[in-house]
Amino acid sequence: MDEDKDMAVIVEVSEHLSRARTKGELGEILSTEITRYTLQDLQVIGGRLHTELIRLPRSYREQVGPYLTDQILGGYHRLLTFQRSGRFKTMSNPIQDLETFNAFCKIIPTGCTQWDDTSSRMPIPYTLRHRLFYYLIAAFTMFILEEPGHPVGMPFPGGFKVEDRDGVFYCLIRDKEKEVPHSLCNFCPAVQSEND
Repeated sequence: MDEDKDMAVIVEVSEHLSRARTKGELGEILSTEITRYTLQDLQVIGGRLHTELIRLPRSYREQVGPYLTDQILGGYHRLLTFQRSGRFKTMSNPIQDLETFNAFCKIIPTGCTQWDDTSSRMPIPYTLRHRLFYYLIAAFTMFILEEPGHPVGMPFPGGFKVEDRDGVFYCLIRDKEKEVPHSLCNFCPAVQSEND
């Protein structure tokens, strides 16, 4: 599929997502879209994740690797588990922050074009549609589970971590990504923590 066709699909998916009003509706749409990814697609996505991790300094890579894997591939498996168990059909509660959710849906097409893969050595291209996968998983995590985009405990450079304090999520870098409009941080349910 070429980039123009990919982008047309991404725009259509984003608009479809934005029409969801309940967590169940959103879950059903996400399930439909996520099951369109083939085993080869998942291998490409996993390969890209590995390529990104291998570029990190070893000590940080060993700390953050399990969290990033859980964020992307663990999120995928949790979404499928919800779909296969029929949980989405019973979820009639509304999407918590519809304004933030709609803003998230609007940035997806732009966000999918923000990587430069010209230096990538992957034998199979990482397409716009592969990038969409990341946003689909994030929509499930942030707007259905109401969890942070990055898993609790995930370390960031400087020794900071995403925290869960009695059901309220905190992240020291939450507001540091404001200048990057397609960043998940702008839509994350975590609140900004102070450096304490």
